[in-house]
Amino acid sequence: MTSIVCYQKIIADGTTYRIALPLNEEGQHLGTELATLDGVTYVAIPDDHELPEQPEQITVEPVTLTDELRAAIKAASPHVRLINARTIEKIRAVYSVEDEIKCLRLAPSDETDAWRAHVEACLAWAAEEKAALGL
Repeated sequence: MTSIVCYQKIIADGTTYRIALPLNEEGQHLGTELATLDGVTYVAIPDDHELPEQPEQITVEPVTLTDELRAAIKAASPHVRLINARTIEKIRAVYSVEDEIKCLRLAPSDETDAWRAHVEACLAWAAEEKAALGL
């Protein structure tokens, strides 16, 4: 599971203060900056890790996602855009646009069932990736 928090980056005396993220066993940061909307930055944090002490300039707040906020973050997030692009790539690896149009026009058959199954699998992958980001 993933939680989303928000904060405002602060620039003071030539320094940009950002959220301090938790670290894994290898010392890598855990968390994904999703998007910045109206000066507020939204970050996905794995639920099994707590945020470390933050710089005194930074105030981190938990986020309750409304449908409107979720849609705004998804629209602004480069991570979501990448997931969407990869979903299309996964579909196109097997079916061209022309193939998909053909399948839409065909009566139900083994061919259209295979196409639908492939597209649904790609969409399920995308949904899992977005869910991992708390979206």
